[in-house]
Amino acid sequence: MTPPWAQACNGGSWNNGANAGLGAINLNNPASNANWNIGARPANDSGQKPCRPRAHGQSPSFGASVLSLDGLEDQQPSACDTLADGDLYQRIASWGNLVLAYEEARRGKRYAREVLDFSARWEERLIELHEHLLWRSWQPGHPRRFWVRDPKWREITAPPFADRIVHHALVRVVDPLFERRFIFDSYACRRGKGVHAAVRRAQHFLRRAKRRWGDGIYIVHADVKSYFQSIDHQVAMQAIASVTSDPLVLWLWQQILGGYGYAGVGLPVGALTSQLVANAVLDRVDHAIKDDLGEPFYLRYMDDMVVICRDKAHARTMLERIADECAKLKLRLNPKSRYEPWQRGLDFCGYRIWPTHILPRKRNIRRWRARFKALRAAYAAGHVDLKDVRQMVKSCAAYLKHASAHQVMTGMLKDLVLTAGARI
Repeated sequence: MTPPWAQACNGGSWNNGANAGLGAINLNNPASNANWNIGARPANDSGQKPCRPRAHGQSPSFGASVLSLDGLEDQQPSACDTLADGDLYQRIASWGNLVLAYEEARRGKRYAREVLDFSARWEERLIELHEHLLWRSWQPGHPRRFWVRDPKWREITAPPFADRIVHHALVRVVDPLFERRFIFDSYACRRGKGVHAAVRRAQHFLRRAKRRWGDGIYIVHADVKSYFQSIDHQVAMQAIASVTSDPLVLWLWQQILGGYGYAGVGLPVGALTSQLVANAVLDRVDHAIKDDLGEPFYLRYMDDMVVICRDKAHARTMLERIADECAKLKLRLNPKSRYEPWQRGLDFCGYRIWPTHILPRKRNIRRWRARFKALRAAYAAGHVDLKDVRQMVKSCAAYLKHASAHQVMTGMLKDLVLTAGARI
């Protein structure tokens, strides 16, 4: 059976005319085949060099040289050697991966203005991205910055849509490599994990620790001060380099970390790659606590770390150790990091957790009551309709159903009395 990298070297067709389409990019056809492939031919059999990346907006040349990989021997090994030795970057920059990344990046946002503008000429724009990645000339664009309050004010840095495609293409390929290193009890931004899984796991740990050590257990709850804004790029690159040594992949990571206005320190909140890097940086703390110290009841949701300890002295030592491990990563713990007896409950991921039950966070309930009050006024004024009311009620119910909050939900719904006003 011919290996995949050898099949790719069979190439496509140099004989495609101007009507060569984008329905499929077939790398396994003989050179005389002029079907729907775009003419991509990694095989180095013609000596023809690929087109240099075009300026933004310039029409693509739908010829054989557009997606050609040969001729890069002046910057990197020959195409076949690259596919065999540096297959990771080739998979990231491949046309099929970029198309899938484009579909993922626009999911749920296809009617946004910048997505519509990109989609109007998506083939041309993806070819431009493909060429820039092949020639290592890709650079991040200018992000959009705005503030949100949830519950405190945060600055969100949203990369342009074309950059988000590159981010998805990168994460699609390298995420499994990071997943193999992450501990089981890391729950942020991972498939099959999430907030509610973290809450259930925390309650499970409380129950087990209480059965093992009795009523004297303490809870350590630590979080990093301004985590995303404090991540050092050198530390981040060390974490990435521990997963992959491919120089082209590391170059792409450096381009992303160095873009969007962060010089040496800080990651944009709102970028897909920032989530993966943030998890990778604190993975060192995870392994120090789980593997080196052997703590069985430790879990983390992004920068929120929880350890269930047997007594107060154990908890004090554990908080100090977490602070030391974070200092090695050039991070500082939030002054609110603390340890306290289990009877006070664990305030974690929007819920208050005890071994016997889970309650919603008090300030979240106050916020929902204020939203419902504003919703009543908006409905009476005719600014919203029943569809908007149902959506907000369902959102609240989705949050409360994971807690013992039947009476709270019933009380809020009783207060939600709608009086019809002038409809908009």
